[in-house]
Amino acid sequence: MTRTRVLILPGRGNSGPDHWQTYWEQANPGFERVLQTDWETPDIRDWIRNLHEAITRDSRPAILVAHSLSCCLVAHWATVHSGPVEAALLVEPSDVDAPTFPPGPIGFSPMPLQPLPFRNIVVASTNDERVSVERSRQFAAAWHAEYVLLGKRGHIGSAAKLGAWPEGMELLDRLRRE
Repeated sequence: MTRTRVLILPGRGNSGPDHWQTYWEQANPGFERVLQTDWETPDIRDWIRNLHEAITRDSRPAILVAHSLSCCLVAHWATVHSGPVEAALLVEPSDVDAPTFPPGPIGFSPMPLQPLPFRNIVVASTNDERVSVERSRQFAAAWHAEYVLLGKRGHIGSAAKLGAWPEGMELLDRLRRE
């Protein structure tokens, strides 16, 4: 039995077949995707409940791999719960407080800006339409995260055509080793 689990936390809309999270899950049978009941108009209370159930159903520590809106989920979860979380890879957190943030999600704003009680890395790109470099840096500083700024990768999702995204897997492997 492995010492840690990896929980995949897709953003709004779930991660489709061309998303790096899907590639990772398919290539690593021990990785578990946390499923949500509503991917299009999510309610933070439901998402927190589902995440907490996934984290606490096993006593082994978890490493969370969140993308987009699920980075916000992780920050919200940490304000109301604790559990066996060892670390988090937070990829391209959406700015839920921006005036341009699309309508639909319920309760995700304001973005929690308290330090996270586990090691974490925030990964951002220089040309994401859902979060500015300045705002992603603010999230990383508030969460006491290591900050990794990539070049022009957009939202670091399916449209970026990253495939299995080896660069991201290297970051996850670092979290798993430390």
